Amino acid sequence: MKVIPFLIMGMVVLNSCEGELDDLGSQLVEGGASDGVDRMYGLVAYNINNNDTIQTDASRIDSVTVGAFNEQVFGGQKVSYITQLRLNAYDPDFGTNPVIDSVVLTLKPRYETATDSLTTTTNEDYVYPDGEVAAKKVVVTYPVRKYGKYKMGGQKTQLTVKVHEVNDFLGAATDKVISNKAISLGSEIGSQNFNGTVNSVLITKDTDATELVKREVSYRMKLDNAFFQSKIIAKKGDQVLKDAASFIRYFKGISISVAENDGYLFSMRPNDAAITIYYKNDVTTDGVVTRTNAEVALSLGSGNVHISKIAYDRAGSNYASAMSSVGMPNDVSGDQLIYAQGMGGAGFGLKIPASAIVELKNMYKNEKVGIVSAKIRVYNDADSWNNSYRKPSSLLVKEKDSTRFLPDMTELAGTGYSLIRTGNLSTKDAYYDIGITASLKKIIEDESYDVSKGKDFIINLGSYSVDASTGNLLGQDFNSRAYTPNRIVLKGTDQSKIGQILPKESKTAQLRLIYTKK
Repeated sequence: MKVIPFLIMGMVVLNSCEGELDDLGSQLVEGGASDGVDRMYGLVAYNINNNDTIQTDASRIDSVTVGAFNEQVFGGQKVSYITQLRLNAYDPDFGTNPVIDSVVLTLKPRYETATDSLTTTTNEDYVYPDGEVAAKKVVVTYPVRKYGKYKMGGQKTQLTVKVHEVNDFLGAATDKVISNKAISLGSEIGSQNFNGTVNSVLITKDTDATELVKREVSYRMKLDNAFFQSKIIAKKGDQVLKDAASFIRYFKGISISVAENDGYLFSMRPNDAAITIYYKNDVTTDGVVTRTNAEVALSLGSGNVHISKIAYDRAGSNYASAMSSVGMPNDVSGDQLIYAQGMGGAGFGLKIPASAIVELKNMYKNEKVGIVSAKIRVYNDADSWNNSYRKPSSLLVKEKDSTRFLPDMTELAGTGYSLIRTGNLSTKDAYYDIGITASLKKIIEDESYDVSKGKDFIINLGSYSVDASTGNLLGQDFNSRAYTPNRIVLKGTDQSKIGQILPKESKTAQLRLIYTKK
């Protein structure tokens, strides 16, 4: 009982500091009644094939990804965004002789906001075309946040954004949809070059600085006028425009993709997308007919089905070779390299072997050992993954066959505990620490625990979602895994050291302990 307050203090302090755990543990117990000991055990690390599929309907994605990216280690990936759309107002009256001027799709990809990354262009002699008004036009350009190849062939990577009509009814926003679902596409209704930037536009009158146009940061592309003239404008008074149920079965949706098979991926919030139809109609006043500007909006926001459709081409990749052995008893012997990828790609398991648990249980029972800190550490494999692509900064962790958070995440909440701590992410020597102090203590101190099965933790790439109003985590299944583009190769198992004490210089998957000993 006298040791318990000291152990709790040790856990809190260790998890609240940024220093190296081994050194901190030594400092805590130095000169005390107990001796501080640190030790590393070899773990079993094994790949888990998630079959390149994941749930990607609106309940699982608050971001959608578009683009294509191909590299040798993980192969090719191509992602498109499929969505329903609805009229902002039903049974619209387009007036007399309505003819479309233009149809504009507005997307709002996530972009870099650092001052040194943006470009401002000012035209003091701009003439606003509607009324030939002398004005000033200011355009601020921001680079889109990308994952993949910023340049290809020495030039900035260019993509071609394609928009197609969807032929299949997409159902309800509450329907569960898997990322590889087959969805039939119809005619192309838009195609435009995307140079990887987004813009804001501000146009003000020279005379009094009145704002004529104020456009938020976005990417705008023109769609096919003739398609929307016949699909929407010509259907004035038709039942298909009179209510949402009829409309989403008539105009089933659109797909937004890129033509290329290599380049980069970019993301956006699906509810920010919109389509605006600009048209002119005849307005008669005192017998005089005037062509007048008008517009109608189509909403791609909440309430619509949103689907991230993900396709992989793994042929010839290192990943394909690694996954070919998954399904064999690799949770016993482990894999030397671990492949982890978001968006339905592989995850991995980390097993604390039975022999290590038995040893720790005996030490706890016979030597009165107290666990002060327990971390699982995995290292980037620099030989396999040494590039400039952003490494993942967070991981999803659960106990095997569990749908709950780790005990550490609940019992140590508010103490400064972090599930994941990273090191050297910008270098080839990156590593990840997973805090499992409370989890391991429960195993060691539980006399009824079946040691023969060891202890498995299942890891995927992503971060947990938080309730915007309370700041609380929403649950194990609510996370960013479905739209996390990152991937990494990690060092796995040294099969000659499973359950054995490792030398400090080891970089294979390892359990790192600091404990007190009488």
